[in-house]
Amino acid sequence: MTLREVLERATAKEASDIFIIAGLPVTFKVKGAQDRDETGIMKPADIMPLIDEIYEISHRARTNLDNGIDDDFSFSIPDLGRFRVNVFRQRGSVSAVIRVIKFGIPNPEQLGIPENVLSLADNMTGLVLVAGAAGSGKSTTLACMIDRINRSRESHIITMEDPIEYLHQHNKSIVSQREVFIDTPGYLDSLRSALRESPDVILLGEMRDYETISSAITAAETGVLLFSTLHTSSAANTINRIVDVFPANQQVQVRGQLAQLIRGVVCQQLVMTTEGVLVPVFEVLKSTPAIQNMIREGKLHQLDSAMQAASAQGMITMDTSLLNLYNAGKITKETVLTACNNYELVSKRV
Repeated sequence: MTLREVLERATAKEASDIFIIAGLPVTFKVKGAQDRDETGIMKPADIMPLIDEIYEISHRARTNLDNGIDDDFSFSIPDLGRFRVNVFRQRGSVSAVIRVIKFGIPNPEQLGIPENVLSLADNMTGLVLVAGAAGSGKSTTLACMIDRINRSRESHIITMEDPIEYLHQHNKSIVSQREVFIDTPGYLDSLRSALRESPDVILLGEMRDYETISSAITAAETGVLLFSTLHTSSAANTINRIVDVFPANQQVQVRGQLAQLIRGVVCQQLVMTTEGVLVPVFEVLKSTPAIQNMIREGKLHQLDSAMQAASAQGMITMDTSLLNLYNAGKITKETVLTACNNYELVSKRV
């Protein structure tokens, strides 16, 4: 198959990912399950023409690949879609995993992203964090939030992404999208530069290390609204992860800064419904005086109880979201118990 044929089959199947790996047929990930093509097992010699096509169509040099470095980038094909690709080596041969991204900004209502998540974009300043495992839909949720700002108010939105997935058109806002390693040397350089570019909203693709996290907090203190992501499973873990990257003698100060800056923490994961459809499930923490005090004093173990008591303010725990789906008959008991944070408590309730 040519690259276009592979991508056409993926979009026709509504696949989320494509695996091009030696020793297997071209494999599509559809609704969380593997769908292996019937064209036969791919050999290393079969894969190289596809890899060459990827680099040709994306107009990208093979410098990283030829130097033995994994390569991560995105490309578009008119009338077909946008694709994010990671090219890497395994067992001495070149392989690729391609993420399928549809053109246009996703519709949050169709995807099941609720208003208590989207409304965090209505903040004018502060820090909004979206957390979850890789492939849980963080980029999609953030794209919907950025689109809400773009359509509702006049701002300069600067995004730093690795790579750019969703393309935003200028609407009421000006949207500057920078791809790390192409438009800028890295997250840290891009973030420092952004503060001199009259930003109102900054999207930092990922808080990866001490330098990036420290700079993000400093940027949020300048009065912008800053979005970013972490690979954590709960609001308490998200705040802990940020605090823990700092030396012990700075952690009290950092907790105080976070207490003032955080406007919301969203944790999400994808679960399979009884109808065989993947849907997002959310934990939502919003800033209140009580939440601020818990963060400042390091009493993060109390956040779950505070969120349960503040459901009227749009807060909800992951376990409550899962139980709501279970009680509505949309997911099974096994799904709830696999995805929950507090197994003992949830197992009693189901």
